[in-house]
Amino acid sequence: MKISQFYVYILTSASNTVLYVGVTNDLKRRCYEHKQRRIKGFTKKYNIDKLIYFEEFDLIESAIAREKQIKGYSRAKKNALIESMNKDWLELNLNQRLHQAK
Repeated sequence: MKISQFYVYILTSASNTVLYVGVTNDLKRRCYEHKQRRIKGFTKKYNIDKLIYFEEFDLIESAIAREKQIKGYSRAKKNALIESMNKDWLELNLNQRLHQAK
């Protein structure tokens, strides 16, 4: 049973126009914080709280390196990455997804 401890994730707005890439050690908590507008800054300002993509990592260094890599992608490359996991850009059900990954 593999339990990943770190996540790189992509959130978007309801209209899928703005993307945010982040890293966390607790994806459920972090998504809840975004939904509740507890994270000041970019995501709160632009109402970004829809989880559409994530990857799991065992090491924080790997997660941070991947976050930086994705942040450097063009919008087209980010779109392709999202669509490789979530073709229709639907909000991901974390309870189901994280359970399947374990």
